[in-house]
Amino acid sequence: MEDTKKSVRRDNKGFSNLDELIGGIEETIMGEEREIYTEKTLEEAYNPKNVGELKNPDGAARVTGPCEDTMQIHLKVERDIIIDSKFMTDGCGASTACGSVVTELVKGKTIEEAFKVEDKDILSVLGGLPEDNLHCPVLAMTTLRAALEDYKKNLNGEEVKV
Repeated sequence: MEDTKKSVRRDNKGFSNLDELIGGIEETIMGEEREIYTEKTLEEAYNPKNVGELKNPDGAARVTGPCEDTMQIHLKVERDIIIDSKFMTDGCGASTACGSVVTELVKGKTIEEAFKVEDKDILSVLGGLPEDNLHCPVLAMTTLRAALEDYKKNLNGEEVKV
């Protein structure tokens, strides 16, 4: 046990050689990600908006995509306008970025307007995605549409025309 303590050396700033190694790995990963993803995608993936669940949502859906990523979207609606939306995903950074963007895109929109949002709108905000990640905005849109349909179904049994 004592030998293990001696093997980690700390400099005068309190950093160990392990901290330096981890920092180097993080820098390498970020450099590789910048070659693949746009800055906007990385921003949304690392600092997503609207993460979480809403209490008593007016519409909600949980969808698992073909890549096995799952996304959940909750909507809060007043007078046919989406006043809040939240998402959660167990997916990759691209899925997180798409969930963040789609929940922002629909805030303030009517249900009809939200149904018109498409995966290309998400891609436009993100500045594109690599081909391997093009299923991510599709998952976000599929989940959004399912949440919108759930809202329509829950509207006291009344159908909303869209």
